[in-house]
Amino acid sequence: MHPRPNSHRLRRGRYSEHGRAYLVTAVIHQRRPVFANWRVGRLLVAEFKRVHDSGQVNSLAWVVMPDHFHWLLQMVDGQLSSVIGATKARCTRSVNSTTGACGSLWQSGFHDRAIRDNEELLPSARYIVANPLRAGLVERIGDYPLWDAEWL
Repeated sequence: MHPRPNSHRLRRGRYSEHGRAYLVTAVIHQRRPVFANWRVGRLLVAEFKRVHDSGQVNSLAWVVMPDHFHWLLQMVDGQLSSVIGATKARCTRSVNSTTGACGSLWQSGFHDRAIRDNEELLPSARYIVANPLRAGLVERIGDYPLWDAEWL
């Protein structure tokens, strides 16, 4: 069995285009529901904010689910792989420090889809913020604390 399931399917040599929007998904190792504790989920939210405030990306929409996140972002500076890798690494340190855990938090790699047409932005954002509804975590999106979208 491959030591990192499905990671061999991730694209090699990603190219990040400045100004391009990407829909990124990353999953917790073994799909543990680490972010079911919303206080722990806020640690990832703080990392999204840090990257946005640093000027590397414009965060357009995101949701932190119990075992993964979706993040619609527009690249401003740097490479997508570096931004996501650094975000996951800082989040891991914060979560491990807060929870007393150690070791890896995330599955290796991430999935991304370049948004090629600005008309896809709003439907992509709606898809992202509706995740807690589809998962049955809440009955109204306003009841879920770990999401945001630029359009609100």
